[in-house]
Amino acid sequence: MRGSQGVEIMTEQRRAKRVKEEAQVTIKLVPSETFTPDKKISYHLTKDISSTGLRVFANSFLPINSTLKIDLVLEKPHRLISAFGKVRWIKSRYADELFELGIEFVDTPEEHIRALREHIEQTESSELD
Repeated sequence: MRGSQGVEIMTEQRRAKRVKEEAQVTIKLVPSETFTPDKKISYHLTKDISSTGLRVFANSFLPINSTLKIDLVLEKPHRLISAFGKVRWIKSRYADELFELGIEFVDTPEEHIRALREHIEQTESSELD
């Protein structure tokens, strides 16, 4: 969309509330033929989390639409969320030694989505206190 001065105006496209949080996450690549995790990619920290996805830094390049198995450890309250996700965007950081990934959750059980929503609401309310 362009404004009156020809400047591109970005519109927010996120569908869910997002909180900045550094939670532990394990990412495993899933081959396209199966939903069985293949090789361990790495342990990392998230940069932000929502009920529809997360942003994370990784030390491996992963093509857009790669399927991932994600184990996310939430601290307050302590909880493990296991989900599948798809890489929706990737940006190279630090001379291709680090990559920033946008991951959308797919085929995630409703109880895990509900737990993520509750966690985000609790995190937001504790930040206001």
